[in-house]
Amino acid sequence: MTGKSDFDLVIRRATIADGTGGPLYEGDVAIAGGLIAQVGKVAGRGQEEIDAKGLLLTPGFIDVHTHYDGQAVWSDRLLSSSWHGVTTAIMGNCGVGFAPVRRGDERVLVALMEGVEDIPGAVLDEGLDWQWESFGDFSGRVASRPHDVDIGFQLAHAPLRVYVMGQRAIDLEPATDSDIAQMRLIARDAVRAGALGFSTSRTLNHRTLAGACVPSLRSSELELTEIAMGLRDGGGAVIEFISDWDTPSLEEEHAMVCRVVRKSGQPLSFSLGQRHSTPNVWSELSRLNRQARAAGVKIVGQVAPRPIGVLSSLQGSVNLFSECPSYAQVASLRFEDRVAALRSPALRSKLLAERPASDIHAISRNSRALDRVYRLGTPPEYEPPPDASVAAIAAREGRSEREVVYDMLMENEGRNFLFSPVANYAEGNLDIVRQMLNEEDNILGLGDGGAHVSCICDASFPTYLLTHWGRDRKSGRFELPWLVRRLTSDNAKFLGLHDRGVIGPGLKADLNLIDMASLGCANPYMAYDLPAGGHRLLQGASGYVATVQSGQVTYRDGEPTGALPGRIVNGRTRLAASTH
Repeated sequence: MTGKSDFDLVIRRATIADGTGGPLYEGDVAIAGGLIAQVGKVAGRGQEEIDAKGLLLTPGFIDVHTHYDGQAVWSDRLLSSSWHGVTTAIMGNCGVGFAPVRRGDERVLVALMEGVEDIPGAVLDEGLDWQWESFGDFSGRVASRPHDVDIGFQLAHAPLRVYVMGQRAIDLEPATDSDIAQMRLIARDAVRAGALGFSTSRTLNHRTLAGACVPSLRSSELELTEIAMGLRDGGGAVIEFISDWDTPSLEEEHAMVCRVVRKSGQPLSFSLGQRHSTPNVWSELSRLNRQARAAGVKIVGQVAPRPIGVLSSLQGSVNLFSECPSYAQVASLRFEDRVAALRSPALRSKLLAERPASDIHAISRNSRALDRVYRLGTPPEYEPPPDASVAAIAAREGRSEREVVYDMLMENEGRNFLFSPVANYAEGNLDIVRQMLNEEDNILGLGDGGAHVSCICDASFPTYLLTHWGRDRKSGRFELPWLVRRLTSDNAKFLGLHDRGVIGPGLKADLNLIDMASLGCANPYMAYDLPAGGHRLLQGASGYVATVQSGQVTYRDGEPTGALPGRIVNGRTRLAASTH
């Protein structure tokens, strides 16, 4: 192309889902200076032009629930999320994180992240340089390197409490009035330094590997309220909340949370899913949420588009035999040698006869109901029928369930994955998930990108939402524009990010160009690319023709272009954008 260009990039003849939920339409989008300049029929020329005839153009996806806190320090790329169209990733969830921190407390925060989010301590010890103390220092440390997506942080309750209270926080002691006042000030300063929110955990499932509970487990209503007031003092932020909903009861815990939200005025989301042990609790929480919202309380559920599921394998940290005494003999071997040892008929017989020596790992405990364990398959199947379960296969073939599991794990040279839904699959289908998604005020989240690195791989949620719920499911599908809205403007509005989430003039040029016919989740695989030689599950995608971040193409057909325009999203950006 010769002559002067009017724009940096023009995408022509795309089928546009603009993020508002409105009807699809064909049009052009012109980009200049990292912003969307024109939408509709663009007469001017771009320095680069993409013919998008027959392709879907969406805003970039906004993932409100990731755990790339460590990875953002040592890596430019937040994989797998950026392979799945995510252009804004929010971390600091579940009450765990790495700031603020006093010298000498680093190991406490590593142990919490290791236990709660299954990120190995050795990886964190090597990957983190701890060149920070305050929340603002940490944000600045991450900002010192470029990234492939924009990053937003939340102030996490566990490091905040340890910073203020030291050992008393670890011992779950009540905070004093002085402690609470200091936490409020730190929360205020964190928002002023860019924090988009505050996160806390009140679940017994969140523990260190040694069994210690998270420091925030029994924080008082006064403590939570004053921290929320600190968010308001700083200019406003969201709250992310995890709970068992049993302290002292579901109704009283929910009422307490609503009082915190009502007094502070800060919106709150909490993890909402179907527990298999108490399958109707999610419905009661949804009912309470609707009542609260009708009374003006800004509280929503954060929901997933498929089961929360463990991937058990011989490569990762969890499988049916991993806590058996004889497995310990081979667990430390190189993967190929471990598989070779497990081919021994003698070892196979021993393992089939043994039972676990312990049940330390909560995820491992919850993945042993073999009527809900399935081959993941190729392509991955996240809504498998009941007759595909290990228990059903064993009954049909006259074998023990443990034999079926063992043989499945050994398939594909030992690289096979078994899928064990631990939530959202009590009825053996996703009808309950459809109800959660269909509740307009819920937001989409819980992908946990960067966490549970060897047994969960749910950063592919955006791709799954569009394919399963928008194209492939035999019944109960949603309209594509509505699904795109759930991934984009709904999450942007909840976070208060008014500069993104919609394709419109003057807004941030974060976009995905998608071939819906070929869109899909690839098979997960184990990569050995973390610090200290650590491994993690990764999952690619097909069908993303291009991902655009701040006007620059960062990925073409899933391959990186080298552009790394991702920056820190902060409160100052948010407040400035709201006056755009």
